Amino acid sequence: MNSSSPSAHLVVVDFEDISDASKDLTAELERAFGGHLSSSSSSDAASPLGIIAIRNIPNFVEAKNAFLPMAHALAHLSPEYYKALEDPTSFYNAGWSHGKEKLGDEPDFAKASYYFNPLTDVPGTKDEREKYPASYPCNKWPNEDDLPQLKDFKQSAQKLGKIMHQTVAHVAKHIDVMAAKKVVGYRKDLLFDAMKHTEKAKCRLLYYYPIDKDQTATTQAKEDNWIGWHNDSGFLTSLAGDLFLDDETGQPLSSDQIDPEAGLYVTNRSGESIHVKIPDDCMAVQIGECVQILTGGVVVATPHCVRGPRAGFGTSDVKIARISCPCFIDSKPSFPLTLPEGCTSIHACQAGIGRDKVPLLEERWVENGMTFGSFLQKSFEKYYDWSS
Repeated sequence: MNSSSPSAHLVVVDFEDISDASKDLTAELERAFGGHLSSSSSSDAASPLGIIAIRNIPNFVEAKNAFLPMAHALAHLSPEYYKALEDPTSFYNAGWSHGKEKLGDEPDFAKASYYFNPLTDVPGTKDEREKYPASYPCNKWPNEDDLPQLKDFKQSAQKLGKIMHQTVAHVAKHIDVMAAKKVVGYRKDLLFDAMKHTEKAKCRLLYYYPIDKDQTATTQAKEDNWIGWHNDSGFLTSLAGDLFLDDETGQPLSSDQIDPEAGLYVTNRSGESIHVKIPDDCMAVQIGECVQILTGGVVVATPHCVRGPRAGFGTSDVKIARISCPCFIDSKPSFPLTLPEGCTSIHACQAGIGRDKVPLLEERWVENGMTFGSFLQKSFEKYYDWSS
């Protein structure tokens, strides 16, 4: 594990540049995401982290600061409220989810999730929703009239999610430009068109509960004890950063109360585990498995996990929780996951990194041209289907 300088090699670009389609950001994207024939491959260059941060996004910081703290109230409702917010038909991909996801072969109670689509409450057509229940679930919002502590929850959620979606579309445009330089026959604006016009956006408001002090020292020392190593199954993931707080009071913690080793870890393109701290005024974007397929492995998915605070760190009577809100921006479910001309599935799959840490891509993407919806359904069945 390497955590000595969490953000030393994080590439940060300005929103003014990322929103300018005429700006050539290939060098910056290569330093962030790597890839074959990358100019960042010199021996003295930092290995790409698979993540890029964007600064000065209009209204982003205000929207993030308004919405993220609401997760504390949502995570501490009376139990009877949660049942109405659950959606088992979508594999809990809308509304409330706690203990429904597998962590190994056990239910994961370390964190709770609230999923919502910031773009529309009813995505796709009726037929699409029935065919792809994990891709196109309808939103299940909490009743703000009954829960005054969640006043303006829906409005705040949608505002932040729409900003994250719009920013990801800009990033996709520049990934297309980089991929076209490296992939023979790569279609112009392939990723941008899919991200810009999609209704398939899923924000995941996450609340990480305090780690039980009775856990064994081995469990507490694990790098991925808050969320295990995994790749995102979709296209591009936007990250709103995180917020550490006192679980009992909901008050944010000062920097000296936060374990400097807690938070997001990624596997860089050299296979090292690196702690990444997203600056408070930045949104970040990382790569999902579908982009790895579409580029034939030129750009690969970003393995990542979350580590909780170590036992005994900071004030002993403070129970430390964490809030984050990734937003998964994906294509419509009928989108074919097709390799570039001349690329083999073996090459695309084995181009991935951290294959000893994350589920293998070839176990879920089983044929060239498989639709995204079918791929996603197969992925969620692996993580959520308790009948197997």
